Amino acid sequence: MTRLVVRPVGAYDRAHALGLLAAHSIPGAEATDLGAGSHSRLVEAGDGPARASYRVDLSFAGDEGVVVDVAATDRGTLGEIETIVRRWLDLDADTDAVRDTFAADPVLGPLVAARPGIRVTGNPEGFETAVVTVLGQQVSLAAARTFSGRLVAGYGEPLDGTGLTRFPRAEVLAAADVDGLRAAVGITNSRARTVQALARTVADGLVIAPGGDLVDVRRRLLAVPGIGPWTTDYLAVRALGDRDAWPAGDLVLRRVLGGLTTRQAEAAGAAWSPWRAYALFHLWAAVLPTAP
Repeated sequence: MTRLVVRPVGAYDRAHALGLLAAHSIPGAEATDLGAGSHSRLVEAGDGPARASYRVDLSFAGDEGVVVDVAATDRGTLGEIETIVRRWLDLDADTDAVRDTFAADPVLGPLVAARPGIRVTGNPEGFETAVVTVLGQQVSLAAARTFSGRLVAGYGEPLDGTGLTRFPRAEVLAAADVDGLRAAVGITNSRARTVQALARTVADGLVIAPGGDLVDVRRRLLAVPGIGPWTTDYLAVRALGDRDAWPAGDLVLRRVLGGLTTRQAEAAGAAWSPWRAYALFHLWAAVLPTAP
């Protein structure tokens, strides 16, 4: 077991990050202990035949940074895992620029002043994020977690010695029987078909990760039956690393802005560009204990 200390740049709101991870934790695939300040999941690292899944245990309890324990010793793998953690938790965010941009704003100024260390916490696996987002369409977060846990139990890959199950691979869900998928997860036929169509798109080469062509990824996601603007905008925030993404159709966002329509919320967010994803997280944090 190797221990890494990954230090954030600038202020860091550990409680917010841990709360987010707990709120979205997938039964079987992740484990969060709020009392201990820890979160665990499997992360893939390595190249070619050496690529493997590693259990990564994060601790937010100390003051020196995020402590990462991982059963790996290879320097290259450890470096990759540190990079993944930094991107996943948004530890290199320019929080000073965010604070300065919003300082005079009557809505965001007080929120950022109160919690300057809120980051855009994402997910290290883009396909996983996309599937869970589809499962969470028009249902509560608790229901989405239940559906995701069933999916992991039915189609995931237990990793010996870790106590965790790897989220199903795109190839597995692409080949799954739709009726079986629907029955195992407890979702509608249309939702099951969307999950399968998404899996086939990823299996055919779509990469849902930061650093790609955002326009092309959005276009290909929108071509999947059952995926619309809210889903693509949400994934742009949590999986594609777009710090100006703004899911104007989000119900919680529109509610906290005073019951705006999607069009009105789109107009309201224009003033917060190019940091609209941070505006989104601050607005969510103002009304929810963690995040939607």
